[in-house]
Amino acid sequence: MADHSPAFVALVDAARQHVREIDAHAVPQLLERRPGLRLIDVRERCEFDAGHVRDAEWIGKGIIERDIEQHHPDRNEPLYLYCGGGYRSVLAAESLQKMGYRNVWSIAGGWRALKDLLPVA
Repeated sequence: MADHSPAFVALVDAARQHVREIDAHAVPQLLERRPGLRLIDVRERCEFDAGHVRDAEWIGKGIIERDIEQHHPDRNEPLYLYCGGGYRSVLAAESLQKMGYRNVWSIAGGWRALKDLLPVA
């Protein structure tokens, strides 16, 4: 895991106070109960292309605010975001909540945990 700067960690920690998180280890059971659940990978495109959860959708953190309404116009739809370890997904979830999305979750542990728990592509 990359070392994050103190200012970045502080930014994420502040956002985390307003964002719902789910531990990556709970996601397989969640998907069993709700097979159509939307997983969104917010990492860089090159990270997604190198490997991602099978059936996850890519909408990178750099463009999610611009493109989310085109892909998911229903602001009540459950959206589960993941990144490498659960930092960028917190920031992306906070942004979506500010845009009126009411059922957004950040997956704590991100790709580093999910790749050992779910089928990957």
